[in-house]
Parts: sequence; C-alpha cells; structure tokens
Amino acid sequence: MSEPLWLDALGPRGPYRARNRTTVTDVAGAPVAELSLVPGVYTDRALAALHRTEPPPPDELPGLLARAAELFATATLAGQTVAGYQHAVSRVGGIPLPVVRTATANVAARLGQVHRSVLQARPAGAAGDWRDPATRAGHAVWTRRGEVLAVHAAGNHPGTHSLWPEALALGYRVAVRPSRREPFTAHRLVTALREAGFPDGAVALLPTERDDAGALLRGADLGLVYGGADVAARYGGDPRVLVQGPGRSKILITADVDWREHLDVIAGSIAGHGGTGCVNATAVLVEGDPAPLCAALAERLAALPSARPEDDKAALPVQPAAAAHAIARHLAGRAAGARAWLGADGVADELGDGSAVLRPALHQLDAPDDERLGAELPFPCAWVAPWTREAGTAPLRGSLVLTALTRDDDLIDRLLREPTIGNLHIGDRPTHWMEAGLPHDGYLAEFLMRGKTVVRDR
Repeated sequence: MSEPLWLDALGPRGPYRARNRTTVTDVAGAPVAELSLVPGVYTDRALAALHRTEPPPPDELPGLLARAAELFATATLAGQTVAGYQHAVSRVGGIPLPVVRTATANVAARLGQVHRSVLQARPAGAAGDWRDPATRAGHAVWTRRGEVLAVHAAGNHPGTHSLWPEALALGYRVAVRPSRREPFTAHRLVTALREAGFPDGAVALLPTERDDAGALLRGADLGLVYGGADVAARYGGDPRVLVQGPGRSKILITADVDWREHLDVIAGSIAGHGGTGCVNATAVLVEGDPAPLCAALAERLAALPSARPEDDKAALPVQPAAAAHAIARHLAGRAAGARAWLGADGVADELGDGSAVLRPALHQLDAPDDERLGAELPFPCAWVAPWTREAGTAPLRGSLVLTALTRDDDLIDRLLREPTIGNLHIGDRPTHWMEAGLPHDGYLAEFLMRGKTVVRDR
C-alpha cells in the first residue's frame, strides 16, 4: 500500500503542515491522505493577509485563469498526477471514475471561460471601470461589495468548484475551506491557481476543525456556503452569505407530451453523473397515471451496474457499507406507504471490501402535495407523483432546476414567473445540463457585485 498523500494547508506564506491533522480514508476505510487542519488563530491571520493583498491587474486575470485551467487538467500538482487525483477523488468520494474524468474537464473548461460568465452577469448599463469616458456624463460602475470571499466547499461532486473562481476574476481574494469528504479538488485547484501566477495572498486553502469553521466567515467580507437544509436554515437569513443548499430539482410531464420519447432525459436527470448533484432530479410529476412511467424508469435504472468507483464501467456512487445501510434505513422510513418500484431494501449493495454501491430507488406517491417530493438523498433516488392542472405550480416550488416536458406556453409563463424555480429547462434537456456563461442559481456575480453611480466633472 502506498504512503498517504500529505495535503497541506495553503496559506498566505505558502504550504503549511499543521500539527493537527485528519486522515482522509477511502470508501473501504483505507487511509489515502493526511489533511492539515489549521487553528482559528492561523485562519484569522491568513484572512488578514488576504485583505492586505492587492489582486492581480484586471488585464492579467484572463491569462492567469486560462493557465490555471490548463494546469488543473494536465499537470502534476502537489505530487499528484491527473490520473492520481482522479483515482483519489473516486475512491474517497465514492464518485464513479468516468464522472470524475468528465468533471475534471468541465472544471478546467469553465475556469478558462470565467470571464465569459462574469461579463454575462454584468448589467448592460454598467461600466467595468470608472475611467470609462461614459462616466463623465454619469454612469453606473460595477464594483465589488467586499474584498475577501470565504468558501465552505462541498464534497459531493468536483463540479461545484467551477463556481467560486469567478470571484477571482472580479478581483476578490478567496479563502476555501475544503470538504473533508473530498478535499482533493479544492487543493488541486488552489495549487493550480498559485502555479499559474496568483499570489499566495490572493487564494488560500484553509482546512479547519468544525468548531473553527465560523472564523472563516467572520474574517471575510462575504461567504459562499454549501450544505443541506440545516446549513440553509443556519445561514439563509445572513445577507453576507450566499447559500448553495438542497437542489430539489424536478421534472414535469404534461399530457400533451409522450414521456416515452423522453425516457433517456428523465432517467438521465435522475442518475446522470452518479445522481449525487443538486441538479439531479429527485421528483417527477406526471399529468395522468404515473405507473407506466415508473415501470419504464425502474427497468432503466435497475440496469445500471454495481461496481467499485474506480472501475471504468462505474455509474453509481459508493459509500462505506455502514453509511450506505444507514441511508437505506432512512429511506425505508421516509418511503413508508409509498409504492416501491425500486425499494430501500435494494439500495445498499455491498462490494465485499467494506463499501457498498448506492443503487437507485424509485417510489410512487399518490398526490402532488406529498412532502416527500422534496426529499433529497445523495444517490439516484426519485419520487414520482400525479400532477393536475388544479395543483398548478405549487408542487414545483423550491426547485433549483425544473425540466418541463410540455407544449403549454401559458404554463411555461407561470413556471418562469415562479420565483422559487431557479432554472427552467423546456423540452429535451436533462436537469443536470449546464453551460459556461449561464447562471447556476443566479449569477454568483449578482451576489458579489453592485452598481454604483459615478459622475465626473468635465
């Protein structure tokens, strides 16, 4: 067995190997890495240093980010090759290796196009610099709401790290607290940014104990936090913090559409990319009898193979066996009374090494107002219910993404007006579809920036 990899903190004076460390283990319990955990006083000093650091000149940022994208996708960083990084993410996070490979390419592609997203978000009536001649007559200038952004990163999928680098393109300095579940992507990305030429005081990796996590947000101007309903409840009322919480993404199928023509999109929305993302569908609402769709979906999802996460044919997430069985027990309790097409008893499929595949679950509910339509679990788990015109948009509220398979333009208008639906995909687009330059949950820059009137004398 190879020696565990050292994942040092990356502070404003370079790598820092803390006395306090935690062992990062894979899904079978084998040690893979030692992650340094910095104390609160180190976090405070690091954030103070980030506040003092000047960002790179704006005209240099696109080149730095493009170079970082290339390094992230191709280089050996902190002793890890690209293949080694991808294997570690797969084994530790339980994410299928083909999904990790795709995510690596996607993170690099989006990193290289960060300025496209930033420019897409900037109001058309705002200038990017007060020196713009338009400000002589009076003009809005787009400016930062702060200087330092703290990120409490997610560990469910590497792709979540494609968002926060947009802050660097806007001149923010960024401090990232990686997830212990999967710290490799955050470490690799911060290393790539530094190797590309960002100062150590511009982007930092600060793993902390859970009790010290609050210091990161207190020492920054703004925060970006990932988590479940508990995190959303804790930070949702703080205007300084942008919460990336549960997705509760959904699919709506009206009677004027034949779902058989869209089965690939429906099944892919549920299980695509391992089914672990906030953009994977967890609820499907059907105008009419949902049973025939459930039967077809169950057949499609049941055909997905069980495999170790590093296997090239892996398609489903893997967790330690004890954790997988705990998830299955939780699901069994939630699903009581529902019709099980793929039930909780088949979720935890042990691989014989202490780990277990989380196989898809599919349950049919009786009504569109069943609160279980909002239940989100970290594997392909979907609830299917009948929908009626009388139910309207109410069952679809609170969706990060809604794929609407309908030809009803008036209904589409109502869905677009519903403020709690984050993104609307009309027709044959899976819920997990994303494109650089388009918002994920609104543009991040909408949170980081503001328009400020600037007028100069003549």
